[in-house]
Amino acid sequence: MNIPREKLLMMYERMLKIREFEDRVRVLFAEGELPGFVHLYLGEEAVAVGACAPLNDDDYITSTHRGHGHIIAKGGELDRMMAELYGRATGYNKGKGGSMHIAYPKLGILGANGIVSAGIPIATGAAMSAKVRKSGQVAVCFFGDGASNEGTFHESLNIASAYSLPIVYVCENNLYAVSTRQSRVRKIEDIADRSIGYGMPGVVVDGNDVVAVFEACKEAVDRARSGAGPTLVECKTYRWRAHFEGEVDTYRPPEEVEAWIKREPIAPYEKLLVQQGIASEAELKAIKDAVIKEMEEAVEFARKSPFPAPETALEDVWA
Repeated sequence: MNIPREKLLMMYERMLKIREFEDRVRVLFAEGELPGFVHLYLGEEAVAVGACAPLNDDDYITSTHRGHGHIIAKGGELDRMMAELYGRATGYNKGKGGSMHIAYPKLGILGANGIVSAGIPIATGAAMSAKVRKSGQVAVCFFGDGASNEGTFHESLNIASAYSLPIVYVCENNLYAVSTRQSRVRKIEDIADRSIGYGMPGVVVDGNDVVAVFEACKEAVDRARSGAGPTLVECKTYRWRAHFEGEVDTYRPPEEVEAWIKREPIAPYEKLLVQQGIASEAELKAIKDAVIKEMEEAVEFARKSPFPAPETALEDVWA
């Protein structure tokens, strides 16, 4: 693999962070500690990490309602994320954004979004801005299979293609839009085929293989940064949990869920790192232990943080 060791280990650490964060959120939500709704990213860790690994700190991403993994993959801190989910003033958005609306522009995170496909035109606009300013920045836009049926998807890809914008559209195809299996509402097998209509490359990749996602997205990012225009990358993956926590999963065959869980992305990557001599089992265990410790500290930080003061209710609100 022509990937620096530091990058390979960073990808491992961030996949672990996503897994630990989401698993802890699952438990905390079930115990009634977290308000609102949460949509977990368990099982899709390789997509966010592989797509964000080629990016610079000032490159942009837009996320979705299932956005915790994207934010961690871009370098978000677990304590401030957890505080945001708890609705505390120390969160990334002072407790006012919650699970579905975390944003941190200093890291290029332009926001998770509770509206399906709404991040696609935002990312396209960010890419237009980068092109106009000649900043060399690239935007990566995450969205699901269901969003590819929305008008904003087609309008944005048309604009990006027409103006050769520096953007990578990353479709996380986990087969279901809420409870609707995509084969019921789409004739084509691969969403990447839609790139043909916009004159841009379309790539299909195993979304549970972090190296494959990285290589596909790096090529797309390099292409965008060089001025050659956008790429549509479709990552075949699967969410382990129902659409949101607390939903009764009656629409997915149990054997399908079980089969995809067996294809989870982290264990095979651990094996690869050891086999390739990138890291020893002891080194990987040390990374894992550090992530678990960081997760414990993040929960304590959130629990001890204050709620926003009532008088701050109208701060940071624009009209």
